[in-house]
Amino acid sequence: MTDNQLEDQATSVRSGEELPEQRLSDWLRTQLPELSGAMRITQYSGGASNWTYRIQFDNADLILRRPPAGTKAKSAHDMGREYRLQKALKPVFPYVPQMRLYTDDASIIGDEFYVMDRVAGIIPRKNMPRELALTEAQTRTLCLNALDVLIELHRVDIEAAGLSDLAKGAGYTERQVHGWSERYKKAKTWNVPSGKKLMQWLAANMPKHETICMTHNDFRFDNLVLDVNDPTKIIGVLDWELATLGNPLMDLGNSLAYWIQADDDRIARSTRRQPTHLPGMLTRQEVIEYYCDKMDVDVKDFRFYEVFGLFRLSVIAQQIYFRYHHKQTRNPAFKNFWFLVHYLHWRARKLIKQG
Repeated sequence: MTDNQLEDQATSVRSGEELPEQRLSDWLRTQLPELSGAMRITQYSGGASNWTYRIQFDNADLILRRPPAGTKAKSAHDMGREYRLQKALKPVFPYVPQMRLYTDDASIIGDEFYVMDRVAGIIPRKNMPRELALTEAQTRTLCLNALDVLIELHRVDIEAAGLSDLAKGAGYTERQVHGWSERYKKAKTWNVPSGKKLMQWLAANMPKHETICMTHNDFRFDNLVLDVNDPTKIIGVLDWELATLGNPLMDLGNSLAYWIQADDDRIARSTRRQPTHLPGMLTRQEVIEYYCDKMDVDVKDFRFYEVFGLFRLSVIAQQIYFRYHHKQTRNPAFKNFWFLVHYLHWRARKLIKQG
């Protein structure tokens, strides 16, 4: 199997994250007797949560997902849930990879894991591949296609897909505001804002009405796979760890927190991790207007959803910084995340004042 140079590539396995090759190979060949040839393992660098490996045979190209090593929060890194959700969603949402295997037998690689088919294509990370030069019109088409895929997800009939028992559903907005507020309080360090007024504003401004649908909750360009032959076309949606039955407008708000525009300030631009700055990309306001028009949703004031998205992202950043602050990780990339928390709270307060 030869890869197109535009395709997202896995590299050598990181030290300390190796898989027991013989045990894994024996188990896979027992479960999938059609596999032939030597097994080759590489690892993807993207993603700070679950570890993702590419497992190649002569006649198969697979992806293995497993939790990171060490102590994990009870509800985090649930490979079985992620596997079952995608398996149920695949028939009605074709962008989900084909699931192959799941096991909670830790004797194989040391933890639970699942295996799925690899979706070969381009993953738009911070910047597009150097070899790929999209025109402004093509970039706009890609942007609209990505939003249309999110809309398609939000329109999935969860009853027909057998997903209605996936989560609690009703009351989602309130649970999210309360849950992320509590997470922030628990992860707070001396050098970040108290967040008290921000949390109070979110609690006081929750919308009275919510729609419940299938939500991804990490819908970003770097979780999408593009067709190599037509890079404006979405062929895959990855990383379903946070997916649940939730409020679609909060899903969009979460996405907007990562949406960095070309005219954003220097600090925002320094945090960009997807190519939303390119000429042809919609602005955050245009994204809101496009989505609400396509979904026939009348939201006169979208601030709650944008503010929540920024606050949620600040909690994620603070949880990572908390681990660095307490020397649970020594990754120097996390050293200044406390400053990012200040910045995200500032942006959220600025949005609130616009009302």
